[in-house]
Amino acid sequence: MNILVVGAGYVGLVTAACLSSKDNTVVCVDTDPTKIARLEKGIIPIYEPGLKEVVDTSISSGNLKFADGIGTGLTKLGNKSDQPTLIFIAVGTPQGEDGSADLRYVLAAAKEIGLALSGPAIIINKSTVPVGTADLVKGEVAWQLFQRKCFIDFDVASNPEFLKEGAAIDDFFNPDRIVIGAESDKTRDQLVKLYKPYVKQDSQLLTVGVKEAE
Repeated sequence: MNILVVGAGYVGLVTAACLSSKDNTVVCVDTDPTKIARLEKGIIPIYEPGLKEVVDTSISSGNLKFADGIGTGLTKLGNKSDQPTLIFIAVGTPQGEDGSADLRYVLAAAKEIGLALSGPAIIINKSTVPVGTADLVKGEVAWQLFQRKCFIDFDVASNPEFLKEGAAIDDFFNPDRIVIGAESDKTRDQLVKLYKPYVKQDSQLLTVGVKEAE
């Protein structure tokens, strides 16, 4: 599958590395060009046991690439198939002054996706977000597409992460369960197909509605 991961922080980089290890084509993007340049050389900005090995192997195989913007990342991905591009939003959601999650980076990513999208996509919230975030993301992407007068099929799903620092690679490859929040059967089936290689039993793939996943 063709996958774009937005955010090269802890969650984004682990997600990009592990998904690219199963013969998916993955581009991981970040707004920091220095970080991207270092990642392209295999220099990892965080310490996580096993992560560098997975990144190095995926870079060598050509399955993992990096870019400093969503538009550039989508161009590098070059999806020519009829299948939608999977776009994971894995940016930070720092705590706001009132204690709620600050969604500015999530919505900024959604805006940039809407400005750059050129083909069908499934946009997946991987960041820790409150209930209703999928609707906000969908609205922002749809507005940008409307402004561009583009009619592109896309859906928004939720896929919360349960990675523990120090054991993230093992958690990704040997999960207790994977939660997939989707409203359409097409989106649900696509994400189940993506994650099947990571589970021993289908019952580990918990499929629910988007709001339940959030």
